[in-house]
Formats: sequence, C-alpha cells, structure tokens
Amino acid sequence: MTSELQENLNEATRQKRQIETILLHMTDGIIAFDKEGNILHINPAATRLLTLTSQNKKFDDIFKKLNIDVNMEKIMYLEDWTSSEQRVGIQDKVVNLFFAPFKDENDRPAGVIVVIQDITEHVKLDNMRKEFVADVSHELKTPITSIMGYAETLSEGEYDKETQEKFLNVITSESKRMARLVSDLLTLSRYDNNESKWEKTEFDLGVLVKHVQESLALEIKKKKHVVECFVTANVPKVYADKYGIERVILNVLTNSIKYTNEGGTIKIYVGFVYNDAYIKIIDNGIGIPEDDLSKIFERFYRVDKARTREMGGTGLRIINCKRNIR
Repeated sequence: MTSELQENLNEATRQKRQIETILLHMTDGIIAFDKEGNILHINPAATRLLTLTSQNKKFDDIFKKLNIDVNMEKIMYLEDWTSSEQRVGIQDKVVNLFFAPFKDENDRPAGVIVVIQDITEHVKLDNMRKEFVADVSHELKTPITSIMGYAETLSEGEYDKETQEKFLNVITSESKRMARLVSDLLTLSRYDNNESKWEKTEFDLGVLVKHVQESLALEIKKKKHVVECFVTANVPKVYADKYGIERVILNVLTNSIKYTNEGGTIKIYVGFVYNDAYIKIIDNGIGIPEDDLSKIFERFYRVDKARTREMGGTGLRIINCKRNIR
C-alpha cells in the first residue's frame, strides 16, 4: 500500500509539473482566483500583459485598476446571465479577458479563472481593413463620378471635336485609374491566396531597369525630370521572377516621378556586391517624414491620403520578392 501511495504521489507531482511548465510558457495569460479573490496561480504572460506588480494580489484590486466593471460572485453563481468576456486597452496593447468559474470535487463554485489574450495585431488588422474599404470606396467613387458626368454631358448635346476629345481623354484617364486599382487588388488577392506562380528566368537586371525607365518616358517628360541610369559594376545575370522584379522597380520609380517636383533629378544605380545585386533609386523629391518611415512597408499605408488620392495609388506594396543570383 505504501508503494502504491508513493507511486500515486509521484504521478500527481509529474502532472502538476507538466501543467506548471505549460502555463509558464504559454503566450496567453492565466490567473486563477479562489472564492475570496486571492490569486492561486498566475503565469508570467498574465503579469506582463496586465502590467501587474507584487502588490496586485486580489481580484478586485487588479480589475479596478484596469477600470473593468466585473463582479466575481456573478461570474461564479450567475454564469449564464453574466458577460464573461471583456476587451480593454493597456498602454499600447489591446487584450481580451475571458472569465470562467471553476468548481471543486463536490461541484460547488471554487473560484474564477481568467484567460488573457493579446489581440493588438488582430485589432490593428481589423482597423486597417475598415480603413482600406473606406479608401477603396472613395478611390472608386471619384473616377466613376467623373466618367458618368462626362459621358452624360457628351450624350446630352453636340460639342465641337476639341471638346469631345477633352472629355474622352478624361474618361480614358479615369478608366485607367480604376483599372490600376482593380489590378492591384487582384495582385493582392493572388499573393494572399498563394496563387501567384513564380516564373524564374535568367535576365540582365540593368537591361530590365532601363526598359522600365523607357516605359515611363512619357511621365518623365511631362514632369520635365532628368533621369539617369548607371550600371556601377559587372552585374551577372540574375535568376528570378522577372515580372515580379519589374513590378517592384516600376512601383518605386513611378513614386519617384510622382512625388518629385517638376524639373527634378532622379538617379538609378544597378550594382553587385559580394553575392547580391541591388537597385538604388535616388531623387530630390518631397520625401517621407521621419515619423512615417517605420510604416512604409505596411500594406495600403499612405503618408498623405489626400495627396496620394489626387495622384492615384493604393499603397499596395509587393515586398515578398526573394531572388537568387547565379
């Protein structure tokens, strides 16, 4: 009997240590309170997420500090009629709190367990989605309104050829703007659903850059920019998705042209260092404020919405373009 009892104790100890190890390394916070509101167990994640100190030892103290209106007795005895979930902002984080009662061996209320989840990124992404829907709606509404207005004006009366061409040019321009927006959204959808297929080939990076520059010659001429391209080293052919790399170059160079004042200077450098080929584009444009630099790779982020809306663009960036060099 002594041997069996010792074996049961050892098994209970092992299980206890396993549970403690799991709780210790969980990213979600866990706090267990007894019926009096005293902490029975708390893991490091809970302490970090709620920014607790050694003085925070009682249920009421902790949640009053967070300005959360929650009653422990209602959770234990009126579980079906009490809200068991709360969301609260703590410093720069947003956390979700889930309250659940637990019972003893006689099925009587014994305390409350609180699960704390950091949902900061989820909230941030949700806000980005809402903002993006509003932005896209505005982006589409503007050209659609222009197209409808000019088309209706043309259909309602007779105009000279010069006026007709002017109106048709506006309609064409706004249609292309809508097409670019839809194209960006389709590209995003393909990347998000892993439907994009990399078609890797060998190509000359310098030739590709100069080809992109030539394709934007009309825009460059309109802004009266001076654009120079320098191949600074003997760059070997790269083995990559040519279309993907071309999109990146086109995106960056287009932005340089758009946001550099008329008569500006843009320099493009293509080089090779160790085992890496690089493309560097330098302009004397308006630049990006220092406060916004950390956000430039966020999807659909735009520094000045009014400015980018006027010039077109969605803020979509395709940055997952891994390339290999032979």
